[in-house]
Amino acid sequence: MQVHEIPREYKGEGRILYIFSTKGLIGTAIGAAVGLIFFFLLKMMHYTFIGLIITVIFAAIGFAIGTFKMPESTNFEITRKTGGEAIYEVILRWIKFKRNGNRVYIYKDSEKALKEDTKDE
Repeated sequence: MQVHEIPREYKGEGRILYIFSTKGLIGTAIGAAVGLIFFFLLKMMHYTFIGLIITVIFAAIGFAIGTFKMPESTNFEITRKTGGEAIYEVILRWIKFKRNGNRVYIYKDSEKALKEDTKDE
């Protein structure tokens, strides 16, 4: 009896420290870096424990953004359109859309567009 490996699509998702994928670890680091800003500000006001809690919360949010996918649900418009995609991809697409000035470009098929243009004249 032969052993056959089933190919899987990894998309660069190697596991680090069992729970962290590469993207999850990067998201956690970015979230923790944002949380550390608040930590140092609160540490100057002698609220070290509160700053530490805020840092952990931001790191957890970063982990969730880097790891989880959008749920598939028909109850909300955003989950209907983006269900099953990674959260960070949805956020990056939204940033690009806002940077573009809220414009959407539609490319028409050249033959179809030519027929529509000649029909109008």
